Amino acid sequence: MAGRLYIPAFEPETLLNHLHGDTSMHTSPNMAPRQAVSIIRQASPGHRLSSAFWGFTPPWLKVLDHAQHCARAETLRSRPMFAEALASQRCLVPVGGFYVWKPAPRMKQPFLITRHDRGPLLLAGIWTRYPTSESQYHDSMALITVPAPPFLASLTDRLPTIIAPDRATEWLDSEASGEHAETLLSSSPAELLGAFPVSRQVNDPTCQEWSCAYPTGPMFCQHHVQER
Repeated sequence: MAGRLYIPAFEPETLLNHLHGDTSMHTSPNMAPRQAVSIIRQASPGHRLSSAFWGFTPPWLKVLDHAQHCARAETLRSRPMFAEALASQRCLVPVGGFYVWKPAPRMKQPFLITRHDRGPLLLAGIWTRYPTSESQYHDSMALITVPAPPFLASLTDRLPTIIAPDRATEWLDSEASGEHAETLLSSSPAELLGAFPVSRQVNDPTCQEWSCAYPTGPMFCQHHVQER
């Protein structure tokens, strides 16, 4: 599950070609659900960086606390609230990593999962629009999760889906069917990822110190596990 995100500042050209935006990128060392995040959507021409509420709020939702911040890839098409968004309202969330919590005897130990080279990750999402009046609305989104690769199984059972930059346009293409988009939702590319422990100060979602993401131990990657 992706309950907290690490979002440093990235230059748009490092995220995706032909990316422009109507807002500056939201950054946070410790982004929790029900906050505004930056998303990338298809635009004409190219792609657009905009803002959305992290928590899927379809028009019929009555209680904001019930907004789901994640959706399982395996059940997207079988759940009506997600199926329409999968068909034509797909997005990407640029991040530097995401936090998970490893069970421990006394308390859970937080880890940050990133690219092993600390480059940006593009997380798959779906978005929807909630009308607030006849002429106004707000957009919201949920991340799509898949099973974690084996080398991260001791930390978590699920991770956000990572879309490779060379498949990003394909994922965002609103003309592509939901069935085709679903084929892009595979397990996260383990060879790109690493994880390291971080301070427990990240447990507090109000803590916005960048030291939340500082390693307190070595990073381990898939090839380190294979060598054991």
